[in-house]
Formats: sequence, C-alpha cells, structure tokens
Amino acid sequence: MNRFVLAGTGSGVGKTTFTIGIMRALMKRGLTVQGFKCGPDYIDPTYHTAVTKRPSRNIDSFMMEHEVIRAIVARASQGADVAIIEGVMGFYDGKSPLSNEGSAADISEITKSPVILIVNAASMARSVAAIVKGFQLLDESSNIVGVIANQLGSKSHFDIVKTAIEKECGIPVIGYLPKDAVPAMPSRHLGLVPAIERGDLDSYFDSLATAIEETVDIDQLMEITKAQRIEVSSSIFDIQPEKEEVHIAVAKDAAFNFYYEENLELLRAHGAKLHFFSPLQNEEVPNEAQGLYIGGGFPEEFAEQLSANEQAKESIRNAINRGLPTLAECGGYIYLTEEIVDRQANAFPMLGVIPGRVRMQDKRAALGYREITGVSGNFLIGEEEQAKGHEFHYSKYEGEHTTPAYFSKGRFRAQQEGYLHKNLVAGFTHFHFASNPQLVENWLKACLEGEQ
Repeated sequence: MNRFVLAGTGSGVGKTTFTIGIMRALMKRGLTVQGFKCGPDYIDPTYHTAVTKRPSRNIDSFMMEHEVIRAIVARASQGADVAIIEGVMGFYDGKSPLSNEGSAADISEITKSPVILIVNAASMARSVAAIVKGFQLLDESSNIVGVIANQLGSKSHFDIVKTAIEKECGIPVIGYLPKDAVPAMPSRHLGLVPAIERGDLDSYFDSLATAIEETVDIDQLMEITKAQRIEVSSSIFDIQPEKEEVHIAVAKDAAFNFYYEENLELLRAHGAKLHFFSPLQNEEVPNEAQGLYIGGGFPEEFAEQLSANEQAKESIRNAINRGLPTLAECGGYIYLTEEIVDRQANAFPMLGVIPGRVRMQDKRAALGYREITGVSGNFLIGEEEQAKGHEFHYSKYEGEHTTPAYFSKGRFRAQQEGYLHKNLVAGFTHFHFASNPQLVENWLKACLEGEQ
C-alpha cells in the first residue's frame, strides 16, 4: 500500500493544508484514505475524519509503546489504499531536544513510512536546499523521499527551488503551492470542530484539493511512497473478554467530543458496549449504563445551553451520586463544577458535583504531556499504577477540594491534580488508555462490582 508521513520543517508551514488537500485529491481518484496524526492533537484528526469519512487516529511515541503504534496503524489501515500520517511541529520536534521521542521522525521510523517534507520557500532560492539537506543529515535514518515547497512566488521560483534541492539533496521536489493559492486555514479554535462536523468546510476542502492537483504531482507522490504493510501478530486490542458485557455511557456531542479513538476501541475490546448521549441536546444518561465517560471538548462555548439543560444535568448528577464509576476529563471536569465563568465574566451554573468554579481566560493555562500516578481509592488508576496523557486548556479551576485524583508530572512540574470522590475521577488531564490498558480493566471491574 501507499503510506507516508507528511512532515514539516516547523509549525505553520502548511502540514494540515496539504494533508487535507491531498486526502481529498486522492479520494477524488476513487481511493480509500486513512488518516493519522502524530501527537495528542484533537483538532487535526477531526479534519481528517471529515474528509476521509474514516476515524483518524492519534499515534504518539511518548504515550504508546512502539508495538502499540504499529498495531494501531495496521488495524486502522485495513481496507485503505493510502495511509497519510500528518506530522507535528517540525519533523524532529518531540518530547526532548536531545532525541526524536514523540516526533514525526520517530513515528516514521517506527512505522517504516517514507517522508514527504514540506518547506516554506518564501524569499529563498538555493538556500532552501541547505534546509532540506540539514533535515537529511541530522538523522541519517530519516527516510525523506520527497519535498513539497510552499509559499512560492511563481512557477519560475519553483523551478529554481526544485533544481537546487534535487541537485544538492538527491530527492525529487514533487510540487508546490504559490502564495495565496488557497484561502487561509480557518483558525483552529476549539469552536471550529462543530463546523467541521456539520460539513460547513466541505467547499474549503474541495478548494484545497483543486489547488494542489494543479501544482503537485500526485502520480509521482504515489510512486515514491509505497510501503510494506505492517504485520502485527498480536496486540493490546486482541482481547477475548471473559466477563459479562459492561455498559458505558459516553457523552458525545459538539460540546464533548475529545476522545482518543483507541480509548473507545480498548473499552470495546475488553467487553464494553458504548452508549452515546448528548448533554447538549438535554439527553439523559442511558438507563442501562453501569459506567459514565464525560470527555473533553469545549463546554464553555455552549455554557448557556448546557446550564439550561436541567434534565441532562440532573440525570448525570444522579448517576454519579448513585456510584456509577465515572471518568470526567478536562471539559467533562469543567462541566461537573459549580459554574463556568466565560471570558466576558458571565457565570453559568453547571452540575455542582465538584466544589468550586472554572474561569476561562485568554492565556493558556496548561499544555504538555503528563505522566500520571494513581492514588489510593481511585477506581481507574490505583496507587502506584501509572499511565500517560496530555493536558491542554485555557481554563483555570478556582476553589478548594482536598481529594486529588492522581499525581501529574509534566516537564516543568509535578503536582496533585483533579478531584476524587467515591467513584468519580475528574481532572484536566486526558488519559490515553493505550499507555496502560490495565486502566480499562480497572474501570470495567468497578462497573461490575457496582452492580453487585
């Protein structure tokens, strides 16, 4: 099959623009395309899914073992003709400045995927070759097989850039985009996700494909990105559940939609049946639910509506009070507090399950990987058990509660975090269950025990 990493020399060089445009162009040829995203980002996979009509997957060499990454790529690529892995930041940027861990370069090596490097060639000519050469030489195992240039002034500018790179670097330059060839990518504010899911951006996706087909050689791209299918003998997803089926209610709508696809897959693999419901549509927790999952998202964008939906609020409040083992991550955590205060200082009452309020702010409050260690009494991640995850939000908790849910360690700090009360585990960190599938077993066991 064809599989490749679409990497960039840095953030903002056009990775997502080219990824979406190439996906759409390939689909116009009748090909089935599977998307992946390096790193923990939720927004870009939403674009991929909207374009390809197949759930895009996050793959991350900090949060996941290498075999797990290969298993995810192999499983998700079944039935696809092309797999496109969108990189993150610059090609070599990851967890540490001293290694490739967590980078697109690491993912390309783990999955044995060829790399197409995108470079911003504005205001440069021969110098672009020096940039590409540097990327080739920093790690000689990098499998950069081609280059796409962005932000070029003209066809003659492209000819100069192409000649320089191909002579000095020995790899083809398969195309380019001129300056202002396509509309600017809409701001990737969290509130954009509902617009993507409604199909509001379909015409934008089509315009990207049309522009890319004019100046990027799609046939050459397919010729240089052939890769061996990944063979995986067994994986964490190959489970034969011995326990009875467990019913998990999952809040999923425009306000709550940040779930790693593999978290849901692992729950299913261990015997869970997922029941989706919408707090935003004032839906109640399904009656058969034995556990409750309220993921991340942006409840602050819908605070007024969520605040008014008393039926949903009361249903969730009752489910938690009855003892349903509940995980609330980031947006879910915010939703369970007493109130959300938006950026205009408007306060909206929420569920009041967690004491305190959350205030939205313009300054980012947290960003980065997290190493998580459980505490006594936590049904999900027990004392001394560990997992990995990610934190990213503009919200700040205000209040005092003395029962943290876990210890969270980032690059710059280690601290107690979240809220633990009986069978409720809530906090700002997004867990990735593939980092420790024992969490899934712990959760489902707690659900069954709660029924006894």
